[in-house]
Amino acid sequence: MGALSPVHLIIVLVIALLVIGPGKLPETGAALGRAIRDFRQAVDGTQPAETPPPAAPVGPAPMQAAAPMQAAAPASGGTATDDTGTTRPS
Repeated sequence: MGALSPVHLIIVLVIALLVIGPGKLPETGAALGRAIRDFRQAVDGTQPAETPPPAAPVGPAPMQAAAPMQAAAPASGGTATDDTGTTRPS
């Protein structure tokens, strides 16, 4: 009961995926790995080896927000609804 089983690790990974999100999970994992490595080196008293800068992410490019769409003007002689839902003559 004291050891982590594979089922426990899967549950932790699923919760991390839900909390952090699939886009940030690799970055968070890399940061956690660097933090653990730095901690171990500090405990051992060794100097950190020169590490190369992290590679660019391989995943898809982030989506850019689309410009907000404006409502078309109603045809003449009708009614219009404003942002608050109030109907008024046009």
